[in-house]
Amino acid sequence: MKYLDELLGIKYPVIQGGMANIATGEFAAACSNAGGLGLIGAGGIRDTDSLIAEIRKCKSLTDKPFGVNIMLMHPLADDFAQIVIDEKIPVVTTGAGNPGKYVDSFKAAGIKVIPVVAAPILAKHLENLGVDAVIAEGTESGGHVGEMTTMTLVPQVVDTVNIPVIAAGGIADHRQFDAAMTLGACGVQVGTCLLASNECPIHENYKAAVIKSKGSDTVVTGRIAGTPVRVLKNSMTREYIKKEKEGADKMDLEKFTLGSLRRAVFEGDTKTGSLMAGQTCGQLKEIRPVADIFEDICQNYEKVKAITIGA
Repeated sequence: MKYLDELLGIKYPVIQGGMANIATGEFAAACSNAGGLGLIGAGGIRDTDSLIAEIRKCKSLTDKPFGVNIMLMHPLADDFAQIVIDEKIPVVTTGAGNPGKYVDSFKAAGIKVIPVVAAPILAKHLENLGVDAVIAEGTESGGHVGEMTTMTLVPQVVDTVNIPVIAAGGIADHRQFDAAMTLGACGVQVGTCLLASNECPIHENYKAAVIKSKGSDTVVTGRIAGTPVRVLKNSMTREYIKKEKEGADKMDLEKFTLGSLRRAVFEGDTKTGSLMAGQTCGQLKEIRPVADIFEDICQNYEKVKAITIGA
């Protein structure tokens, strides 16, 4: 099996999640410089010039590989796809949809294509389209989630496809990394643990809320409406779930949460903001440099690799 660090030419087999409004060019560069693969999250970017600016900012701050995450339901997804080709980005990850129509053009440009999947059947379909790897993300993660847990999803995806599988969701330290590798993953993607990093650009109120929270302090909104998102509990989530149970339609719910992530990230609004975070929030006790977080996660990597290769 080819491990993620070998596949991408990075120090650690770790991808920084492409979190919308959080994964800036500067943050991606910091994560790449710390030994992982930094990602610029295009999900919160509103126009093409802004994405180009973030990419060029990242290029100015690192000579290491980095990538771009494209949310496929974004109205500018087609334009963003062309930008990553024009800018010669080495890796693209995708979420919230099927990247099939872009795969051939990405591959022709020499870009590694790594979609996020929440079910084995989608992983198999994407393998047939020629993607390089898949990120199997369990429901423990923050943000948009599926139904399967990482513990059940990863081995089923590993058994279904013959391409590398990256584990995501519920991974914040070396114990969870070791478990993911034992399940057959070639590496991991992390997000929530990076919210508690010095380099993460979220508001200090957001960081404090993550550090203060327990593992039971997250909730999934939008399950009834079919748009499940895991966030920290606050007055916004309580009101949202109340509206959802009362039968509010999807459009009304979208209006209710409009701008809530940006309020959390940029204004530090912990009451009505959308504080996206996964269940590992309860493990986070202090703000640390990204390099320390990656080093802690991968401290047993060589031993685990030796065991899995031996198996």
